Amino acid sequence: MKKVHHLNCGSIRVFREPLVCHVLLVETNNGLVLVDTGYGLDDIADPRRRIGPTRTIVRPVLDPDETAARQVERLGFRRDDVRHIVVTHFDADHIGGLSDFPHAAVHTTADEVRGARNPPTWRERSRFRPAQWRHGPRIIEHGAAGEPWRGFAAVKPLDEIAPGFVLIPLPGHTRGHACVAVDAGEQWLLHAGDAFYHPGSIDGGGGVPFVLRAMETLVAFDRRRVRENHARLAAVRARAEPDLTLFSAHDPAAFATLSSGG
Repeated sequence: MKKVHHLNCGSIRVFREPLVCHVLLVETNNGLVLVDTGYGLDDIADPRRRIGPTRTIVRPVLDPDETAARQVERLGFRRDDVRHIVVTHFDADHIGGLSDFPHAAVHTTADEVRGARNPPTWRERSRFRPAQWRHGPRIIEHGAAGEPWRGFAAVKPLDEIAPGFVLIPLPGHTRGHACVAVDAGEQWLLHAGDAFYHPGSIDGGGGVPFVLRAMETLVAFDRRRVRENHARLAAVRARAEPDLTLFSAHDPAAFATLSSGG
């Protein structure tokens, strides 16, 4: 059984909506694994170059104590104990901490690497911040082919990290966006990244704040796929599988519940 720590690695605020950057730190027999990193120490030192114009919209707190690096150390580990990082996508608030763990292998989809490192479109060239991977991390690209899992057609087990890590390509928010599932023993944790911003998008309850709905639409690489992803994840939630917990990267309520052990 893996031990999973829920970390907020970046308090942000989109207009009046307070959000988090929900990161998983997983203890395995093969070292520590991060799912996303949030903002890092280098972002705090140079936010203009590393984060860019989006910092004026999401208004990150940029507190060193919120970085994954500092939280890993407070838990009694060393930074080089982090052997692998699985990222949902390459937006600045999800990979800013990569440079704090320069020896970790970084896992993502091949499509995400193409969109971020060799951007075919102007929108992608303006979206991503190459300064965040200028330290030269070892990036392991994973293709779209895979096997069925929990209603998803093709997922990629990441057995080279440890048993119980699954990469689920779900493009839409970005070209190669993915969700990440982690087997925590009695529960699978499905970190949906930015496949949805607010639970009202997938639970049938509605009530999605206008600013979040507008932001999600504005930054989407493919809006049609974002809507399809909402429907796909809504079906997952509707099945109410007792051993599966689904959450997005920025939902403060879900983070509060999971980080408190609820």
